[in-house]
Amino acid sequence: MKRRRVSLTANPVVRFVKDKPLGAIGGFIVLILLLAGVFANLLAPFSPYQSLPGQFFKPPSNQHLMGTDNLGRDIFSRIIFGARISMVVGICGMLISTSISTTIGITSGFAGGKFDLIVQRFVDGWMAFPLLVILISVMSVVKPGIFQIILVLGIANGISGSRVVRSTVIAMKENVYIEASRAIGCSNTKILIRHIVPNVLAAIIILFTIGMPGLILTEASLSFLGYGIPPPTPSWGGMLSGAGRAYMYTAPWMALWPGLALSIAVYGINVFGDALRDVLDPRLKGIRVSYRRAAPRIKAKRQQVSNSKS
Repeated sequence: MKRRRVSLTANPVVRFVKDKPLGAIGGFIVLILLLAGVFANLLAPFSPYQSLPGQFFKPPSNQHLMGTDNLGRDIFSRIIFGARISMVVGICGMLISTSISTTIGITSGFAGGKFDLIVQRFVDGWMAFPLLVILISVMSVVKPGIFQIILVLGIANGISGSRVVRSTVIAMKENVYIEASRAIGCSNTKILIRHIVPNVLAAIIILFTIGMPGLILTEASLSFLGYGIPPPTPSWGGMLSGAGRAYMYTAPWMALWPGLALSIAVYGINVFGDALRDVLDPRLKGIRVSYRRAAPRIKAKRQQVSNSKS
């Protein structure tokens, strides 16, 4: 009995790395951020709150890889713990946001009629206001903290993100298999659970990965303006504000490293989410498969045209 050979390209991870190398780099950055956040206590050489005596404004060296700040705290340790804050805000905020977007989008898109009209006018009114102004207003009323900012960002982003899920549901509920399910007597709940939700799952995953960098940037913006996570908690936006901005000419590394960490994190999650969207979107997948099948014929046709010209 012959053994069946399994190609390496059959592995979805290997295929993802081969087809989307930039997305794979983004996924590697996301993995590094997750590991840094989870194992921050083990990776950080110093406590992010510890003021080291006689170590004020020290430039990057072997002892302090990214230097120290005006209070003698190790910036490398604070960057690692800042990754934990950013990932907690991004993941937990998007879990709340995705849940709200899914609930509003599926119920509104599937129900339609007056209910959909009323809900979408509320969403329109919400999206008409600048998000940062709403967040600053809310955060000035509630006490600043990581739990408050996760809740506020999740709710604010979830309402506006419901449009993506709703449009997917509206396009899907007109399909033949939905009509067939109704014809054999399936209830709306059964149709939602068996047909709508599984097919919307790809859009929900894409919404999660693409919306996460926006939450991280918004949290950094609020912390920079003084409405986010209060000091001395190491937040990348908070590190850019205050002392980082005041001493950026005296000790430029105080503003350089948090800004660079924020840029790399947002870039990595963005390209990973974009690659994941290309992989999970069935329309784009169909285009890629069609092109791959037609590629040999296109190449042969071009070769034939070039030969006839010569």
